[in-house]
Amino acid sequence: MAKPNKKGPTKTVDIFCSQCKTQLFKYRKGGKGALVKCFVERISQDFTNDTGICPDCQRPFARQTMIRGTPALKIIGGKVTHK
Repeated sequence: MAKPNKKGPTKTVDIFCSQCKTQLFKYRKGGKGALVKCFVERISQDFTNDTGICPDCQRPFARQTMIRGTPALKIIGGKVTHK
């Protein structure tokens, strides 16, 4: 399978924890669909201390995985919101 585009999209979205509304990171998202996975190379600003865990409420929101040979975070359904 093809790897994700290195340059990536220019539009960034803010990703928040759905429980405590803490900002988790800024992500260069492509398309207008739901947020299912986040490629690590597309995260422009990371506000978390531990990967996949909210820094405020300590609730896990994602799992580390490899998608198409690239490190990514697989988002757990309903744990994050984005604007």
